[in-house]
Amino acid sequence: MNVVFLGPPGAGKGTQAETISKKRNMEHVSTGDLLREAVQGGTATGMKAKKYMEKGLLVPDELVVDIVADRMSKGGHDSSFLLDGFPRNLAQAKALDQTLKGLGNKVDVVFYFAISEDMAVKRLTGRWLCSSCGANYHELYMPPEKAGICDKCGKPLGQRPDDKVETVKKRLKVYREQTAGLIDYYERKGVLKTIDAEQRAELIHESICKTLDTPSKEEIYDRV
Repeated sequence: MNVVFLGPPGAGKGTQAETISKKRNMEHVSTGDLLREAVQGGTATGMKAKKYMEKGLLVPDELVVDIVADRMSKGGHDSSFLLDGFPRNLAQAKALDQTLKGLGNKVDVVFYFAISEDMAVKRLTGRWLCSSCGANYHELYMPPEKAGICDKCGKPLGQRPDDKVETVKKRLKVYREQTAGLIDYYERKGVLKTIDAEQRAELIHESICKTLDTPSKEEIYDRV
């Protein structure tokens, strides 16, 4: 089964993807993580992507498609993927369809995480990262014992450039402009499921699992 998590930054896709992928033995493919790995590794793709990421702009399609297609092609026909943060626009969605078709596969279900802009900004700008050990904090949901200091190693906390208020608002604006068509695209394909991303994490998890455990029409016909 191949699943797509669709929604703006701050909607909680990554948190749910981590849990669901482990529980369902699916490979969690996060374009954000893949690109950050490329940046940290100093690869040619990473250096190109870095210029866009630091400005709060979406990384060009050709860079993202190449890195995701490479990861998926290594999995083989029988692999199950959970795509988090990809596709972001129609061009990427169509490229994904072609990649999966070449593997004899398809997108089975797309979860759209619906969230207000105010809530997304609040979630994103409250994230802090330890400069030494990499521990994550949030000033509202998981604050450190001492403001600005890591509980684990005592080193200073900082924010990623793309989590600052001005950059976050730009990211959300770019997201709305470039990904609005995806909702209609997947709705017409009959695979879109809308999730209220402002409810408690456990309720979101239950809703996703319920959908994944419900057989599709194709599966029902196969059993007859």
